[in-house]
Amino acid sequence: MTQIGFIGCGKMAQAMIGGMIRSKTVKPSSIIASATTKETRVKVSDQFGIEVTGDNTKVAAEANLLFLGIVPGLHRQILEEIKSHLSAETVIITIAAGLTTADISAFAGRKLKVIRTMPNTPSLAGEGMTAISVNDEVTEEELQKVLKLFRSFGKTEVISEDLMDSIPAISGSSPAYVYMMIEAMADGGVRQGLKRDQAYRLAAQAVLGAAKMVLDTGKHPGELKDQVTSPGGATIAATEALEKHRFRGAILEAMESCTTTVKELGNKK
Repeated sequence: MTQIGFIGCGKMAQAMIGGMIRSKTVKPSSIIASATTKETRVKVSDQFGIEVTGDNTKVAAEANLLFLGIVPGLHRQILEEIKSHLSAETVIITIAAGLTTADISAFAGRKLKVIRTMPNTPSLAGEGMTAISVNDEVTEEELQKVLKLFRSFGKTEVISEDLMDSIPAISGSSPAYVYMMIEAMADGGVRQGLKRDQAYRLAAQAVLGAAKMVLDTGKHPGELKDQVTSPGGATIAATEALEKHRFRGAILEAMESCTTTVKELGNKK
């Protein structure tokens, strides 16, 4: 029987729990979580109908799929706390940037089954994107179980671990870039006389629709852009202005800065 545990119950963990339960992938009785504050324990228990405790070791002892929903700097402390309560079959799933599967085993002082993941906040809306890598201790059956859980609140991609530090820039942190673009588009709409709430809806739906076109058609984004761009029209004028202001270059620089910071976080472990 699969028992799922969460050590840490922040927004990302709550998004995951909610997705698993809403999709009926997991029953509430199969999830146990821990949280440091009574307020969070009551909130999560009431919202999802799961058992929530203040005891991390209880979660570690009961779960065979154990999610660590904690900040990078706490992993060493938590793994030292729970290591004697982990069975040889426990699969540890991390969601923290910069920490390798080898780091997790080192913190526990022995080889562990570790799955490293990088989800993003659109998981809250059931449209998450999660990159996943595994160490050699994880079996194919165990990986498939974890993939099924992540697919309950979005899409997944399995990649080599040496590429994981590049993931926050393209799918982990990138929703922030998109939110900034939506905000700017809405500001432009307001400038032209639209109401603020209308402008946000128009901009957000346009972004949602454009993303869906890329995923559903499989066409190159440049080809889809060309389909919108008429000779001598308004769209080509807009794209020209974006190019003059280094739109693509700014995104590339942002992604490079993000990746550099992720690697720095990993070096602080």
